[in-house]
Amino acid sequence: MKNYAVLLASGTGERLENPLPKQFLKVAGRTLVEHTLEIFERHSRIDGIIIVVHRDYRSLMEEILLKNHFTKVIKLINGGKSRQESSFFGVNSLPEGEECLVLLHDAVRPFLSTKTIDLCLDALGEYGAVDVAIPATDTIIKRDERGFIDSIPSRRELMRGQTPQGFRASIIKEAHRRAQAENFTEVTDDCGLVLRYGISPIFIVQGEESNLKVTYPGDIVLADKLFQIRSIRAPLEENLKGFEGKVLVCFGAGKGIGREVVQRAEGLGARVYGTSLSTGTDVCDYKSVRGFLEGVLLQEGRIDFVVNTAGLLGMGKVADREIETMRREIEVNYLGALNVLKASVAPLRASRGSLVLFTSSSYTRGRALYSVYSSCKAAVVNLMQGAAEELLGDGVRVNVINPERTATPMRRENFGLEDPRTLLDPREVAEATLQTLLSPLTGQVVDVKRGERVGEP
Repeated sequence: MKNYAVLLASGTGERLENPLPKQFLKVAGRTLVEHTLEIFERHSRIDGIIIVVHRDYRSLMEEILLKNHFTKVIKLINGGKSRQESSFFGVNSLPEGEECLVLLHDAVRPFLSTKTIDLCLDALGEYGAVDVAIPATDTIIKRDERGFIDSIPSRRELMRGQTPQGFRASIIKEAHRRAQAENFTEVTDDCGLVLRYGISPIFIVQGEESNLKVTYPGDIVLADKLFQIRSIRAPLEENLKGFEGKVLVCFGAGKGIGREVVQRAEGLGARVYGTSLSTGTDVCDYKSVRGFLEGVLLQEGRIDFVVNTAGLLGMGKVADREIETMRREIEVNYLGALNVLKASVAPLRASRGSLVLFTSSSYTRGRALYSVYSSCKAAVVNLMQGAAEELLGDGVRVNVINPERTATPMRRENFGLEDPRTLLDPREVAEATLQTLLSPLTGQVVDVKRGERVGEP
């Protein structure tokens, strides 16, 4: 059976008190509906996407589709006067005469994970309907008509529903058919219809707190912050045979993660050019970086992948450190990333290639004694996110690797002897880096953690 996603984007945003419906508001550089569409577009198990939109905003949705490269969108359907009616139109636009699986999802839930989608589709292999929910952590009260508490149900029996909700198409179509027949319009989600008519048991899939629905003005601020710090797991399912015959350039290749990237890529059949300060390339000098890339282009005629692992870690209070040492740290960690990115744009546009930069876990919050380093790593993440959006139309992918503490010479020089069981092997980071280079991901912070082998948001 094929798997379809129906994206419900027909709301008018009344609770957000904004003249533009919330699904069309920009957060982290893109509209909420674009962020949500991207989740289903890149999921390997989703075969087609149907969008349900308010007729007054159909042209706006069409403009969004034209400027993006969403290959899985198969239909754009005008919505109805209510969520139930919009869902009815979306469900009945599914292909006739064949059973399929369908996930109905709110366009204003842009933090849905691959894991949750997989759990829903897996459950639909056994059940006819599934709902996504998380435990209720707040006390829920039931009020009476006068505004007083009528009862307080036990939290152990309550959960908070999310989306997607998943169904076998025949089941949800039958639920809507019966609702239409009796003119029933008083339910706010599709599982409620299936439950009302007893068509199928509804299995509960464990959801995630991060699957936020943008509803009120404060949610926009929260969503923007979540996009800033959001990360995904390393996509370790890519076929690394894709490196054979391709050209990869690695800056910071003299030791640590960079050296492992070079060795692993060479073993996969790539034509690899590694460089570092010790071999005459200073990432702090744009002309030096550009000159090295031009030399590779002259010899190979193309560059498919670029990696920058060059880094410098200093310690101390800002008030106590010398300004020149802090300046050098900024130049290596941030200006170096900027130089590599800018110099790589032209060759990667030509090859529709991929670039990877590096951050650290300290990017989410400044760390005492490491203020300069952590602020540089935050800047690299922001640089990547902006550049990924700028280069989306050129087919250039830009991501950042965020490894856990890794057993590199730079770490040993700054922290001394540590239990090796608490540190990542740099070969694991190199593997995740190469997987990311080949993946369709862009604009992502990719976490690499010890012992992980499966990638998911």
